[in-house]
Amino acid sequence: MKILKLKAPCKDYLWGGTRLREEYGKESDADKIAESWELSCHKDGESVIDGGEYSGKTLSEYLSVNGSALGSACERFEYFPILIKLIDAKDNLSVQVHPNNDYALRVEGEYGKTEMWYIVDCSEGAQLIYGFKDKVSREEFARRIKDNTLLEITNNVPVHKGDVFFIEAGTLHAIGSGILIAEIQQNSNTTYRVYDYGRVGADGKPRQLHIDKAVEVTSPEPPKYGTKPKGDRESIEGGSRTLLASCEYFNVNKYEISGEAVLCADGKSFNSVLILDGEGEIDGAKAVKGDSFFVPAGYGEYKLGGNLTAIVTDIL
Repeated sequence: MKILKLKAPCKDYLWGGTRLREEYGKESDADKIAESWELSCHKDGESVIDGGEYSGKTLSEYLSVNGSALGSACERFEYFPILIKLIDAKDNLSVQVHPNNDYALRVEGEYGKTEMWYIVDCSEGAQLIYGFKDKVSREEFARRIKDNTLLEITNNVPVHKGDVFFIEAGTLHAIGSGILIAEIQQNSNTTYRVYDYGRVGADGKPRQLHIDKAVEVTSPEPPKYGTKPKGDRESIEGGSRTLLASCEYFNVNKYEISGEAVLCADGKSFNSVLILDGEGEIDGAKAVKGDSFFVPAGYGEYKLGGNLTAIVTDIL
């Protein structure tokens, strides 16, 4: 098996900007690119293999005949476990929440969504919403939505490049304007909007809210986690490695390469390699800012070289 370069489907949500096209080489006929789905086997947008024997095939099609490429750690999941995105928020996203697995499978027919955000870049003074300032009752949460005072009780957090937000299912959240994010999440596209700043969609109508469901699934408490990487930056041959987040669904490290580092995709899990900055090579193939690669489980050692920053995700 070979390392696969992936082409990302793009989404043109109304709050998106142009950075993913201008700085990361993403392609779309739309004016805006809000999200590029860098690793996806989701029906709402699948990664396509770019080059080689399987060029033009979706990643799902490849895995249907190369199932061992997932690795043994993925056997516990009914579906491909994760979805990885780049998100360019030129404007505020809606205030929203994602359900947990039990609720989502029962109500929506797919997994829930626990996710993490790595702040790739942000404007000066940028903020996002991360849970509540204080514990609130579900009754107050519902009332605040109804009387349009929800933002008075949300936890607004200033953000900086390199911050990490771990967002368990049930955590109220919203990306603010001027923020560019790498998001690693469960393979789900279920989102419940609770507040959308009075905006209208392309049809001229207010976008749908999901208030009753949101009240059912939201944890009405302050967030449990801080906003820094889970691990310390450690030196490795050819650069450094920082553990950003780790949970039952994904394990995410940031590699800052100034030379050549050796990584490994053993039989337990595939590796997803997303180049956030710089340029270099992955096992002899060119790798530049915005490129996304799938390294099959069992591939063994591979080299990541040059001067670049990459997010590498696997399953424990």
